[in-house]
This record gives sequence, structure tokens and C-alpha cells, in this order.
Amino acid sequence: MNLHLIHTGNFKLDGGAMFGVVPKSLWNRLNPGDENNLCTWAMRCLAIEDGDRLILLDNGIGDKQNEKFFSHFHPHGDHSLMGSLKAAGFGLDDVTDNFLTHLHFDHCGGGVVWEDREAGKARPTFANARYWTNKNHWDWALQPNPREKASFLKENLLPMQEAGQLHFVEGESPFPQFDIYYADGHTEKQMLPLIKYNGKTIVFAADLLPSQWHVPMPYVMAYDVRPLVTMTEKAAFLERAVAEQWIIFFEHDPVVECATLMQTEKGIRIDQTFPLSEIL
Repeated sequence: MNLHLIHTGNFKLDGGAMFGVVPKSLWNRLNPGDENNLCTWAMRCLAIEDGDRLILLDNGIGDKQNEKFFSHFHPHGDHSLMGSLKAAGFGLDDVTDNFLTHLHFDHCGGGVVWEDREAGKARPTFANARYWTNKNHWDWALQPNPREKASFLKENLLPMQEAGQLHFVEGESPFPQFDIYYADGHTEKQMLPLIKYNGKTIVFAADLLPSQWHVPMPYVMAYDVRPLVTMTEKAAFLERAVAEQWIIFFEHDPVVECATLMQTEKGIRIDQTFPLSEIL
């Protein structure tokens, strides 16, 4: 089994939204905001190559939204979904499975492209892939609450179903390559892959731990629909991560790809940081 970093580009989000109740005087030292308090974040995905399967975890924001939409999020950088797949030696048709941790636009937007923009007709980006979510989260996304309505875009979702490529995870992972860790604080039934690799566990942390700076307990995103649940989930997750020596893969950290954790007098904190290539 081989792992491939698939960087789909950077975007910007409000620092206050990303750091929640933490004051700007603190978070601005970590990831400084621009004149509009916007901070840069990565959209870092992962591909698992195993035999004749290529399983892509998430797929970034895509490029099909309009200019007004992107003016809020400022996609930038030299990376792209297609470019990163090509650099890893793959094409779009090589993806056999696209596992979606959840259906917010920055995690699933790249999975659908316009076939005819004027007619509003879109199709899945990966013609040969099964797209994976779970029924609870799918229903949650199609009937969104007011807090998440702007994050669930039907043009990102319905084409997967209409093409007959949508599949639901039912409880345990359908993949032998990883187990699934469910979390409900950020959104309903977010799924984090716990990848078994060379005797190690690499956790694709998605939006439970979007960056290295979200390890301390008070650092919870304002985007989370159940922030107190996030804190409870994060506490249990961090304890297990330390006990089982998990490697955390950060989807949104603009600098750090991977980290290990340790127990300190102030709680669980980052131990070592390193690129994914160091463990491949």
C-alpha cells in the first residue's frame, strides 16, 4: 500500500471563525490574518493506492462556483487536484473511490465539474469512482440547518447521486485499509479515516483537528454546530492518539502536514511535526 499527498490548493477563511472563542491577540500570532482578518488554510487530501484501488480522501473546493463565491474564499497557490494527481502518477479516471469525510464545499467541491454550466448540468469528476458518505450525513446535508446552509451546495452533491456513483458507509469501514472514527461536533457524522500503514496509524483528521493550532481544548471552530460536543470528542480523540501513538495528518494546516502528540503539564500538545514523506 502506498500513500500520496494530494494538495488541492489554499483558500482563506476568517480567523475568528476558525479559532472560535480564542481572542485575536492569541490566534493572530499563530496564523496571522490579513487586513480583513482572513487567514490562509490548505486543502490537503490523501490518496491511498492499494492494488487496483486508488482511494482519494476528500477532494478540495473545486473550481465550478462563480466569481462572487470565490471572492469570499480567495483560492490561491500553485497546487490543484488534477496537478497533484498527475504529479503522483495518476489521472482522474484512476480514482476508484472518493471517500468524503463530510460534505462541506471545501471537502467535496472538487468531486463534481460542470458538463454544461449554462444549462446547470454537472457530472462527477471521477468517472470510475464510487463516492462515499453516510446516510445520516447525506440527509443532514440535503436538509441543512441555518448554520451550515452555506456550506452544503446541492451542485456539489446531487450529481454524485444522479450518476449512480453515490454509496453509503454503514457503520464500520468498507475498506480494509482504514477504520472510521465518527465525530458529531463539527457536523453530523463526520468520518475520519484511521489508516493502517507499516504498523502505524495515520489519522486523516479533517475538521475535528483542522490544524496544529486546534490541539489545545479551547481552540474550537465557530463553524462547529455543537462546539461542546467537539470538545468532548476532541478530549477522547487526543487521549487515544497519545496512548496509541497516532500520527495526525492535517487537512487544513497551511504549514504542517503531520504531527505526533504528547502529554504535558498543560494538557496534550504537539510533539513532533514532519512532512508525510518522512514516514513513506
